[in-house]
Amino acid sequence: MAGNVVGAGLIVEGEFTTDEDVIVEGTVRGTLTTAESLSIAGDGVVEADLRALSVVVAGQVTGNVSASSRVDIQAGGRLIGDVKAGRLTIADGASFRGNVDMDV
Repeated sequence: MAGNVVGAGLIVEGEFTTDEDVIVEGTVRGTLTTAESLSIAGDGVVEADLRALSVVVAGQVTGNVSASSRVDIQAGGRLIGDVKAGRLTIADGASFRGNVDMDV
């Protein structure tokens, strides 16, 4: 699978931009932008504003999320921040605190 992975145990800080899929298994702080999909794994921790085609949250996100397609918060996932997306799904067992704007 092509894409970028922030591996478990890795902490990265700054402003990141890519045109490929991104999987976060470690910690990201700052801003992260991708033209493709962004997945935060169960052990992933993000303290950043995110922009992507689609975002899947299985870990923890603190920051604003903007997705041109959709945001999915999976069971056990936690998102604190505002969401701007065409669609938002929140699974049973997920946690969300913030505002939602679906006017994309």
